[in-house]
Amino acid sequence: MALRGLILSIAATTPNVGNVGETLKWGEPAYVTKNGSGSTVRIDWKARTPDHYAMYFHCRTNLVATFRKRFPGKFRFDGDRALVFGMDDVLPTIALTTCVAAALTYHIGKPKRATKSAPRK
Repeated sequence: MALRGLILSIAATTPNVGNVGETLKWGEPAYVTKNGSGSTVRIDWKARTPDHYAMYFHCRTNLVATFRKRFPGKFRFDGDRALVFGMDDVLPTIALTTCVAAALTYHIGKPKRATKSAPRK
């Protein structure tokens, strides 16, 4: 619940994010920007790692790699997809705020994909 509250608070205070939809993706709580400004952020606990929970990011982005470089030693990582927390960990709120804001604004300023137009006659 702490991660959920943090995500929603960051979304509400980060410029250009707009409304965030709360849904389930793969059975996990997921937070999606309705205006397309960002990449989905998910949170979950897994039975195979009962003493940990995680915040997941799309693995085909450079988000987690960026977090690893920017915050060495601050987080535990699961590959290029998640920040992992122990049940008794104190959340690194300031660093985590930066990470969530980066995810929710991931697509801002990126060029739009060109669409194919019909050939001219």
